[in-house]
Amino acid sequence: VQLQASGGGLVQAGGSLRLSCAISGRISSYAMGWFRQAPGKEREFVGAISWSGANTYYADFVKGRFTISRDIAKNTVYLQMNSLKPEDMAVYYCVAGDNSAVVRTTPHYWGRGTLVTVSS
Repeated sequence: VQLQASGGGLVQAGGSLRLSCAISGRISSYAMGWFRQAPGKEREFVGAISWSGANTYYADFVKGRFTISRDIAKNTVYLQMNSLKPEDMAVYYCVAGDNSAVVRTTPHYWGRGTLVTVSS
């Protein structure tokens, strides 16, 4: 199983970015999501989406600003990030697992990460 994230980059505070993550390999139904790790901080959960896309979950610090979605046919999950703040700057990791509860806590699979830089 491989997760390939893309879409990171440099953005000014208040701006937007959309991250994408494609999953490939021998995996059936799965939930997907995102974690992030800022410099000097521990990795933290950002958001998750169930296999069907019917259920989404967010960390409190991104509610109302970030939206997670997925395209099952393309095996791809997206993270639309709006109203970005300097404190959102981090490496964002795409994750996957058997269900959304697993994805929110101890994902089975991790991508390599994509860097999001937010300038003030």
